[in-house]
Order: sequence, then structure tokens, then C-alpha cells
Amino acid sequence: MKTMLRSLLLVALFASAINLPAAMKALIVDGQNNHDWKGTTPHLKKYLEETGLFEVDVATTPAGKGDIASFKPEFKKYKLVVSNYNGQDWPKETQAAFEEFVRNGGGFVSVHAANNSFPNWPAYNQMIGLGGWGGRSEKSGPYVYWEAKAAKVIKDIAPGRGGSHGPQHEFAVETRDSSHPIMAGLPTKWMHAKDELYDRLRGPAENLTVLATAFAPKEKSGTDRHEPMLMTTTFGKGRVFHTALGHAGGGKREAQQCVGFIATFQRGSEWAVTGKVTQKIPADFPTAEKVILRQ
Repeated sequence: MKTMLRSLLLVALFASAINLPAAMKALIVDGQNNHDWKGTTPHLKKYLEETGLFEVDVATTPAGKGDIASFKPEFKKYKLVVSNYNGQDWPKETQAAFEEFVRNGGGFVSVHAANNSFPNWPAYNQMIGLGGWGGRSEKSGPYVYWEAKAAKVIKDIAPGRGGSHGPQHEFAVETRDSSHPIMAGLPTKWMHAKDELYDRLRGPAENLTVLATAFAPKEKSGTDRHEPMLMTTTFGKGRVFHTALGHAGGGKREAQQCVGFIATFQRGSEWAVTGKVTQKIPADFPTAEKVILRQ
């Protein structure tokens, strides 16, 4: 009788394993960045893997002014690409392959300084919606910010540089689209760990949805506007999640240890691939009064 029960249990476990969905293949791109990519890529990889949804590889470019022509990841092998990259332009062949990947339905996540990259690559700027630095100006597209009184997104074509930030500090992130799968169930306002609060971002802003903003006060060298922190765009059949959060440098990465960053990164990554979010809101998600970090 015991042998039969054991056999039945093994059969049930085997059947259950067969029905488990296969992990989605994800690729993190790094190798050059004005931020600490060596310190943060392992944690981004861990955050994806701990969802149980992803199997993660890393593609690292040659360092500095190395032979970037050799950088040719097989994007088509993956469901998701995460950029932790800000550096040399990729070879035209690699750019074309990435455009094809996203246009045909691949998911893409841009993390923090990845929105500084490739100011002269039109398709990339369409993907991220908004970018900063790299000589971006009114020629790159409008400034985009949230007008609180009107409760709507403003696209401002005023001339000026694209991208700036004041000293790092803790700040509140406010949800602007609670119906979006990434934001559904999250607090309306939550405190984010010490980070660079990007402002004056500008770009094509096509098919752009602003999910959450943060106020950039003038006393912190900001714009006195509610600036986009979490965004989505579409590019062809592909979905893009863009987080402006996540500074790391000088051995510190508390911005990426913030549970708000972690959860929205995980949720945005799932949405970029599937168009939905199945993950539960973590019990330790930050509140409107308190930053919560994970080690």
C-alpha cells in the first residue's frame, strides 16, 4: 500500500512539473555606464529570477573604447531585454537587430541611466519615450511633466537642455495611472530611497503613458514640476517599461535596494513581456512616510 501511494505521489509531482510554465528568457545588457553596472547587474538579475518568471543571461560590451563592433547579442533568443547600459553606440547591425526584436513583440526595460544612451538613434528614443543628456535638446522632442492642477500630462516644446538632476535625496513617488497593470494595487504615494531625481527629460514621447511622478523642488535644484519616474511606451508590437529610478555609485545602491524600485522593476518586466502582471504587492512595500530597503 505504501509503495502504491509513493508511486501515485511521484506521478502527481511529475504531472505538476510538466504543467509548470517555463521561465521566460531575459537578457541584461551592461558593460559601460556612468553608474555602477558591475555592482547593480547581479542584483537586477536576482530581482528578475526571484519572481520565478525569468531565466536570466548577461551580455557585457567591451569596456571603455574597446571594440564595440564585436558586440552582437542574439536578442531573438529572449523574451525580455533589460538595459543597464550607457556608453558607446552599438554597431548598426546590433541596433537593427534590437529594433527588430522590440518591433516584433520583444519586451524591453530601460533602467535609470539607460535613458541617457544613444541620443542620435531615433528608434531607441522612440522606445524609451524620454531621455536625458547626450546633447538632447528641443530637437529631441518636448519636455514631459505632470500638471497637478489640471491632473494631466503636459508636453512642452520650450527650448532647453534635456536631462538634469539635483543632489540625491529621498522623495515621494506618486501614482498617476492606478489602472495600469504595473501600478494596480500600489499605494497612491510612497517614499523612495535616496536617488537622483531626473528632471527635464525630453524625447519623442510617442505612445507614452506616465505611470508615476516625483516632485522636483527648486531648493533641490529641480524644476518645481512633477517629473516622470515610471513610464511605458509601445514600439511596433513591443512593450517598453522605463524606470528613471535606480542610481548607484560610490559603493552605494540604496536606490535599487528600495522595495519600491524592486517591485516596480519586477512588475514592469513581467508586463513588458506579457502585457499583464500576476505578482502580488510585497508586504514590505514602502509607505507614504517610510522608505523600506532590502539587503
